[in-house]
Amino acid sequence: MLSVAELKNMIREIPDWPKPGVSFKDITTLLKDGEAWKAAVTHMASLCWKYKPDVVVAPEARGFIIASALAYALGAGCVPIRKKGKLPSETIRGEYQLEYGSDVLELHRDAFEPGTRVLVVDDVLATGGTISATIDLVRQLGGEVVAVAFLIELTYLPGREKLTGYEVVSAIQY
Repeated sequence: MLSVAELKNMIREIPDWPKPGVSFKDITTLLKDGEAWKAAVTHMASLCWKYKPDVVVAPEARGFIIASALAYALGAGCVPIRKKGKLPSETIRGEYQLEYGSDVLELHRDAFEPGTRVLVVDDVLATGGTISATIDLVRQLGGEVVAVAFLIELTYLPGREKLTGYEVVSAIQY
């Protein structure tokens, strides 16, 4: 089994993308390696099993990749949160702020019942805007957020500050 340090070394950094000054953490280099991907999911599952979620919820798009594998490993359901207009049934929606504007996320109104134990997952914790909007949608449906988990956490950004009051776990930190 690969160590966390070995997994971290498998993540490619793209300087100045998508804009100057940003060092993008590209997880595709980890995902394409079967041993590394399995080790990453196994490590995340070891951090999250104690929360005993009924469902794992994640925003698109890279969050889906992490959430589906993690839900499988934990024996939980997987619920997608999509961008506006992508879900076919009745939805609830939440707006969140981006650096240059805003965006909208949607969740099926019948995604889960009130009281459902929900693990909220995404690939990267950076500023916390997307994941905060995701949590708000879960709470609108009466879900109990048992923890929030990330493959990567950028500790030099204030994302964790927006998640005060929630258990936060991350497999790899920068």
